[in-house]
Amino acid sequence: MAESTPTSDAGRPGLSGWPVNLLVAGRRVVVVGGGRIAARKIASLLELGAVVVVVAIRVDDEVAELRAAGRVQVLEREFAPADLDDAWLVVTATDSSAVNRSVFTAAEDRRMFCNGADDPDNCSFTLMSVVRQSDLVVALGTGGRSPALATWLKHHVQEEMGPEYAQLLDLLSEAREEIRASGRSSEDADWQRAFESGIVDLVRAGRLAEAKELLSACL
Repeated sequence: MAESTPTSDAGRPGLSGWPVNLLVAGRRVVVVGGGRIAARKIASLLELGAVVVVVAIRVDDEVAELRAAGRVQVLEREFAPADLDDAWLVVTATDSSAVNRSVFTAAEDRRMFCNGADDPDNCSFTLMSVVRQSDLVVALGTGGRSPALATWLKHHVQEEMGPEYAQLLDLLSEAREEIRASGRSSEDADWQRAFESGIVDLVRAGRLAEAKELLSACL
């Protein structure tokens, strides 16, 4: 049986992919472009500990401030394929499809993943809208078809997923480790019963001791 192909919208195939969590801490990531969109990409990479190198003919004030603070290296010139030689990942954020294509081609030659901001034709991976609470991450994507919808959904998730979920994650992780240490399988525990018994409401109200007791009773 032939494999199904992604559905199309307005004549362009959806970019269905395999969602992953890239561990960029300590890795060299090249960002081509120095404007507002590039600054946003750079900020998220720095937050995750990436070593960021910016290649751009000009950089806006926000990127210039990061350079002055020693947080990024800036090569203020045109992109050259050799800029990717020691990189692990590359992101383009320019308004030139020709530049984006040259970066994508150089990345493909090196078997390196490339993301082109708002340029799906020059991407080997797309980014998702992310809601993060500590190690709890919810990613929302539309296969590149409508980033605006993903962003809208992100705001709705943010309203629901407050800081109590990070605390709940700590409690659940601790309980999971205790189960495993006792020789039981954490897969056999009735986690859903804990959720349905109101543990989220207890954590949200700051009643952590009661939440722990409820969790213990359910598992």
